[in-house]
Amino acid sequence: MPGTRRARLLALAACLSVAVAGVIGTAATASAGERPPPRSPGCGTPAPQQPGTSVDRTVRSGGLDRAVRLHLPPGYTADRAWPVVLVFHGRGNSGPTTEEFSELSALPAILAYPDGVPGGEDRRAWQGAPYSAPGVDDVAFTGDLLDELESTLCVDTKRVYATGKSNGGGFTEILACRLADRIAAFAPVAGAYYRAGEPPCEPGRAVPVLSFHGTGDVTIPYAGDAARGLPAIPDWVAGWADRNSCAPQPATRRIEPDVTVSTWSGCDDRARVEHVAIDDAGHTWPGATLYSGGGSTTYTVRATDLIWDFFSRHRLR
Repeated sequence: MPGTRRARLLALAACLSVAVAGVIGTAATASAGERPPPRSPGCGTPAPQQPGTSVDRTVRSGGLDRAVRLHLPPGYTADRAWPVVLVFHGRGNSGPTTEEFSELSALPAILAYPDGVPGGEDRRAWQGAPYSAPGVDDVAFTGDLLDELESTLCVDTKRVYATGKSNGGGFTEILACRLADRIAAFAPVAGAYYRAGEPPCEPGRAVPVLSFHGTGDVTIPYAGDAARGLPAIPDWVAGWADRNSCAPQPATRRIEPDVTVSTWSGCDDRARVEHVAIDDAGHTWPGATLYSGGGSTTYTVRATDLIWDFFSRHRLR
């Protein structure tokens, strides 16, 4: 990352951490009936790296050493439980590259950017896609990664979240179906919702979901692609609203000239489903100033800001 860009990112992260640290702790405590947030076994343990830095690490899982870019916020201390955001890259991409274009490391949270295992065409990918590496259990790896984070860092185990782009966004749905007991909310961006070899989606609870998709995405078409097993995006979102027993019709509002937000309310356990549709946008991360995929990128909203706002309103009960 260029020096000026990294400096800007770290400065923003520091400001956010200081500004919202008290708010996060207060909100989490209040929502739990004045009880302190749950603390993981790693609380009180010296941090494995300097706060405010991103460091490449490995986690052993399924007989493989899996690469993970770990970012600690500038204000990190081991005496307070912090939220965690897991970020899954798109096919052929990497954790570090996704950190750069998403700017998610500016959030006041622990960020983990794992790498997928090379699959078809020797490109990194995630479970569920037809091109993913055979025999690799990325759901188990995600559980192992969370175990590692919770044992070495001070984590609020009720405030663990997952986001990702494209193939990584699609993988977050698999996690929503199979790991909803550990991850509070999910926010896929331009998701490729393959489910090859996956069992029926039965998460065991209503799951908060925020999704983003450009109507001009030609890589993962908004209207779906039956030949590739990709659902139409409106049908996919409606499926989650139905799964959460939300009201059948969403409230729809235009928040920018090119952005429409649909919100399903009345859901079980207040697990809202929201969808952000961006007119004519391509296979991109809204608001990204670096390359994030083919096609047009909107700058009227930033996915990173909307994701954090959504995550901040949800925690495991």
